[in-house]
Amino acid sequence: MKPNRSSLTNCCILTIFIFALTSTTLVTVTRAFTTSSILSSASSRTLSSSSSSTSSSLDAVTGVTRNPNFSKLAGGYLFPEIARRRNAYIEAHPDMASRIISLGIGDTTQPIPSHILSGLEQGATKLGTKDGYTGYGAEQGQTLLRQRIASVLYQDRIEPDEVFVSDGAKCDISRLQQVFGSQVITAVQDPSYPVYVDTAVMMGQTGTQDSTTKQYQNIVYMPCTADNQFFPDYASLPRADIVYFCSPNNPTGAAATKEQLTSLVQLCKERGSILVFDAAYAPFIRNPNVPKSIYEIDGAKEVAIEVNSFSKYAGFTGVRLGWTVVPHALKYSDGTPVRNDFNRVMTTAFNGASNIVQSGGLACLDPEGMKEIDTLINYYLENAKLLRETFASIQGYKVFGGTDAPYVFVQLPQGMKSWDAFTHILEKAQVVTIPGAGFGPGGEGYLRLSAFAPRDKIIEACARLKVAL
Repeated sequence: MKPNRSSLTNCCILTIFIFALTSTTLVTVTRAFTTSSILSSASSRTLSSSSSSTSSSLDAVTGVTRNPNFSKLAGGYLFPEIARRRNAYIEAHPDMASRIISLGIGDTTQPIPSHILSGLEQGATKLGTKDGYTGYGAEQGQTLLRQRIASVLYQDRIEPDEVFVSDGAKCDISRLQQVFGSQVITAVQDPSYPVYVDTAVMMGQTGTQDSTTKQYQNIVYMPCTADNQFFPDYASLPRADIVYFCSPNNPTGAAATKEQLTSLVQLCKERGSILVFDAAYAPFIRNPNVPKSIYEIDGAKEVAIEVNSFSKYAGFTGVRLGWTVVPHALKYSDGTPVRNDFNRVMTTAFNGASNIVQSGGLACLDPEGMKEIDTLINYYLENAKLLRETFASIQGYKVFGGTDAPYVFVQLPQGMKSWDAFTHILEKAQVVTIPGAGFGPGGEGYLRLSAFAPRDKIIEACARLKVAL
């Protein structure tokens, strides 16, 4: 029996429908699979890219070569290293944290006196008034403050325009290094404030450090020990272009006499050296034969720059105000005044000390402010006296400094290393000191003690030291 046309038609329609349904499903499945594959592939590429990016960012470097002078620096700066060791001790002995007394870094601890503080307050208040507001000032400092520094602190031995007001002596030492450049030879006392050496290294003035002597090539180290009363014999050493000298000295506490400074100025003249005189501790001088400024020496203006700071005068360690004196008479070998180049550095790389802070500086130099400074200095000198007396009473230790300076320099018993003494005193007495070796190889075998702690802490530290040593 033959199928009729209607049956064939229905069968064809059913077949086409099934094929179409199957094709649609296949296409849908195929598309779904393809989309899934694409997403999976994209996801894989994204994860791979992310992983590659993370890896790349971890390993990424620029095309800039590191300043090779920084790789010459041996270890970290001294005072952060002291803090690191102190913190490591506290971490290992948390129950001792409250017992720590610091005779280390020379940071003032007494509040800023009321008259000087009022100067800071007035400086801040004026900025909130229409008539009192000031913006940028002269990079060299306010005229009135420069005049006061010249008249009150130097008795008009210098001109006001030779004074450059700044944010501190430490910063100015770095600026002076910019002026002198990389081709000069530097001389430093040994031991000495680390900034002189470290900035010389950063500027490219030196070679590498000798691993045995701990001295850098191209620096003239001037030994300052108990044997020479901590005053260097520059005449017996090679000539240097720049001679750094600090009096009263950090770390030894030695204060150079007028005769000693006269000989140093004369020698710098004969050798054509520039003397950078760091007078940051001048207000501690009580001996009338110890100059507070290098410009008390005849002829010094032709060879010397002086850096100074209000940090120790008035407790401005956190306020930040200092100054540098560069006389007109000081000239390079070609006759160019050194002052011109220092002025260029100040006007290019510095916008001037804070208006508020300079107002505080003016208050320091008022008669009332100077009285407050004397009271502060006497407080710290009494602390230094207590530290001197303590170590003088302990057998095997010799004591230097602490009379015209806030630092007491202690010579350790024969054979004792300064870092070993630092560790012993920290562990046995919970007192932080500064190892002399941190100030240079000449400081090995000594400890520096700071008199800037509060009086009750000084008394307690002295009692503990007598027991521990």
